Amino acid sequence: MSRSPLPGHPAHPLPLLAVPLPGLLPGLLLGLLLGVAGCSEGGKPAANAAQARPPMTVTVLAMAPQSLPATIEAVAETEGLREAEVRGRVGGILLQQLYREGEVVQAGQPLFQIDRTTHEIALAAARAQAALAASEVKRLKELLVQKVASRRDYDNAISAQAVAEAALSQAELNLSWTTVTAPIAGVAGRALLAEGSLLSQGDPQLLTSIIQSDPIRVRFALAPSELAALPQGRLEAAAIHGVELLLADGSTYPARGEIDYIAATVTPLLGTRELRARFPNETRQLVPGQFVRVRLLLAERTGLFLVPQSAVLQSDKGRSVMVLGEGNKVTPRPVETAEWHGKEWVITSGLKAGDQVIIDNLIKLRPGMVVAPKGAGEPPAPSASH
Repeated sequence: MSRSPLPGHPAHPLPLLAVPLPGLLPGLLLGLLLGVAGCSEGGKPAANAAQARPPMTVTVLAMAPQSLPATIEAVAETEGLREAEVRGRVGGILLQQLYREGEVVQAGQPLFQIDRTTHEIALAAARAQAALAASEVKRLKELLVQKVASRRDYDNAISAQAVAEAALSQAELNLSWTTVTAPIAGVAGRALLAEGSLLSQGDPQLLTSIIQSDPIRVRFALAPSELAALPQGRLEAAAIHGVELLLADGSTYPARGEIDYIAATVTPLLGTRELRARFPNETRQLVPGQFVRVRLLLAERTGLFLVPQSAVLQSDKGRSVMVLGEGNKVTPRPVETAEWHGKEWVITSGLKAGDQVIIDNLIKLRPGMVVAPKGAGEPPAPSASH
C-alpha cells in the first residue's frame, strides 16, 4: 500500500501500520481512563498525609515577674592583696633554691640558701671580740675600785664592749640571712637568679616575688555617665549592695565581693572615679593581672522577666521573642532588654506574667504557625493515631 507524493516532497513511499482502527481506540481510551483514575487516587493520600502531619513540638517557658537589683558593669583588672619582693640581704654564692616556682609558700618558709662559710667565720670573730671587750671591762672595773685605772679608761672599755656586742649581733643576723625566707604567705614567682650566682654585699638583689591572692582585689573605674546612674548621682559604699564578677566565658564568679576602696577624687584626664573590690579566692581561680568585668548591685528593680539568651531574636527592628498565641499559634513579640543575668536576658518591657515564650526550634518557626507546646523538661505529647 503506497501514497502519492505531495508536491515538493521526495517520492518515497511511507509505510503505514496495518492495525485496524476500530480495535485500537477502545484500548487507548481504557488506558487513559485508568491512568487518570490512578493519578486522582494517588493524589488523595499525599494531600491527606500533609493535612494529617502533626504540628511541630516546641518548648515554652512561662513568664513570672522577677525582682533584680539595678546594675552597673565595668571592665576591671585583678591584683594581689599583698605583693612582696624577696631580696638577698647578704653577699655570697647562691647555693640552692628551696621552693617550687608558682606554688603557695607560707610566711617564714625557706626559699633560698646562700653560702654560710664566710658569715660563720665573721660570727666567730665577732664573738671573740665581744668576749675580749667584756674581759677588759671587768679588769678595768677592778682596777678602778683600787684606784689604779682612770675613769676614762674604764668608760672607753665599756664603749668598746658595746661596739663589739653590736658587731656580734650583726654577725648573727648576717648568718641568719643566709637562709632567705618568705616574708608573707602567697604564690611564689619564678627565681630571677640561678644557683651558683654571686650576690654582692651591700646591694640587695631581687631573687623572686610573692603575691598573696586570697582574698584578691579587683580594681576598676566608673565613667561620668555611669556615676550619674547612681542614686542621686553620688558614689557611696552604702548605695552598693554587692559586687559580682563576670569571667571571660560569661559565667558569674560564685562568690560576691565587697567594695574596700573608693577614690576621693576624679581622674582629671578621663573624669572617672576609681574603685576597688575584694573577693574570696580560696581555690585561686582568679590570678593577678587578669581582665574581668565587675557588676555593681544597686537598688532593687521589680517587674522584670528572665529569658534565655538563645530565645531572644535580633533584627534591624530590634529584639523580639516568639510567644504562644491563641490556638497555639506562633506570635512574634518585640521586647526591650537590659543586661545579661547569667545566661539569660533581663527583659524590661514587652512581656507580661503568664506569657509563654518559645525557647527552641526558633529557626523553623513562622508567624501564625500552629505548634504543639511542652514545658521545659517535659516529654513531647504523643501524636494521635489515624
